[in-house]
Amino acid sequence: MEEKKENLQESEIQSVSINEAKDKISNDNQTEIIEQLNSKIVELNDKYLRTAAELENTRRRSALDIESVSRNRAMGVAGKILPVMDAVQSALKHNPEDAGIKSMEKALQNAFAQIGITKIESVGEKLNPQFHNAIQMVDKPDDKTATNTIVEELQSGYMFGDTVLRTAMVVVSK
Repeated sequence: MEEKKENLQESEIQSVSINEAKDKISNDNQTEIIEQLNSKIVELNDKYLRTAAELENTRRRSALDIESVSRNRAMGVAGKILPVMDAVQSALKHNPEDAGIKSMEKALQNAFAQIGITKIESVGEKLNPQFHNAIQMVDKPDDKTATNTIVEELQSGYMFGDTVLRTAMVVVSK
């Protein structure tokens, strides 16, 4: 224990001033230190730029994910509303003069327009399997009608933006 006390008493605290330290550092050491610091700055700058780019990519991915979820949700709701529109159109076929049914159809069409749902035009168009589902083929009603032309629409098809929600069920000429 006494030895430890002696060792503690023998150690002296040395102090060095900044000016003395500067004098001790040679020009070579200063150049080496500057190079080390510059390389550290380059390294940190690179890390900063990579982190900033990664953050920007994350923001973009998040925005796309949010847009995709919103679009899928809207498509799901639209898919559930399509049978209502079918029922209204069927009711209009049976009673075309009913003001209440006409009003419902107009309200649904306005809602579809606001959401971005559009009806696929069919009658008189050439059959396109991407948009139409041919259920039946009939003889040409007249000589002006070309082969594979849609002559009747049994069920309307709809698009949400550039995505087909439901193909139209149609009757096609032979």
